[in-house]
Amino acid sequence: MTVESILKHKGSEVVTVGPGDTLEATASVLYSRKIGAVVVQDAAGNVVGVLSERDIVRGIAQGGASCLSRPVKDFMSGTVVSCRMHDTVIEVTGRMSDRRIRHLPVIENGKLVGMISIGDVVKRRIDEALLEADELRRYIATG
Repeated sequence: MTVESILKHKGSEVVTVGPGDTLEATASVLYSRKIGAVVVQDAAGNVVGVLSERDIVRGIAQGGASCLSRPVKDFMSGTVVSCRMHDTVIEVTGRMSDRRIRHLPVIENGKLVGMISIGDVVKRRIDEALLEADELRRYIATG
């Protein structure tokens, strides 16, 4: 199973914000869209960061509520860890686990084509295990 199979199932819509958008406006986007992270793109469409709920909480913990009027670029993770469509579910699970991150932008040929979360990956791995178990049951039943 690959990242491509995850996106085929969940869709490839990605919520993005600009680096100059405020933390408050971005928190509102996260809340209204019921998501845990957004991709930060510059005016040219380049991925320049990821901002998660954790980043917002850290910002508030360090700077108080006044940080909500500051730009996303001050709080985002600027080193973007991403994946590609043909990466396997096992590969991205390892990447997320090793780096302790829950969201990966999917980038192909320099373009943002999707976003996956640890929830998407775990669901896909469970689906894969269930399919394998069903196939084994069928194989045993048919001898």
